[in-house]
Amino acid sequence: PLDDVTNRLKKRIFDIVFSTLIIILVLSWLIPLVSLLIFIESGLPIFFLQERTGKDTKPFSCFKFRSMKVNKDANLRQASKNDDRITKIGSYLRKLNIDEFPQFINVFLGDMSVVGPRPHMLKHTDDYSEKINHYMVRQFMKPGITGWAQVHGFRGETKTIEEMEARVEHDLWYMENWSLWLDMRIIFLTFYNMIRGEKNAF
Repeated sequence: PLDDVTNRLKKRIFDIVFSTLIIILVLSWLIPLVSLLIFIESGLPIFFLQERTGKDTKPFSCFKFRSMKVNKDANLRQASKNDDRITKIGSYLRKLNIDEFPQFINVFLGDMSVVGPRPHMLKHTDDYSEKINHYMVRQFMKPGITGWAQVHGFRGETKTIEEMEARVEHDLWYMENWSLWLDMRIIFLTFYNMIRGEKNAF
């Protein structure tokens, strides 16, 4: 569906409107509050900028609230359960998905979409592209803050190649069946899961 220019325009307009509302109504007070909490516990920096793979494999700087101690493995290792790099404040931010909220700035800037395949670290893109068939097809569209895979439980750490294959299958299904209604459904399910709590949120 997103081969159609009109559909791409609809998705971009939705992204701009939605991200603008979040920036004005949520980030305007959330950034000062979370920044203070992070600073009190572990100082600067407040934000964690990581190079991730974007549309057409173009790297971009993905914004997050810093939820870990500054460490040399940040661009190599996924967060895992009981990860000793995660700060006390960071554990709450990650559990509630609040650490991802600055990515609405990425959406507004055009690097990301509200809904789409999650952007991976550059190293993981290189690794999985050699191990999983059709993996790079997911790079034909902008990555998202949330996605079809995430609302079906495929989020967080991927311990096995089978888990990543399942995530990719969901991403490809989303790309082949995109609609604005599907995007709104995924956003609703994302907020529902945030409230309910997710076992893979750590």
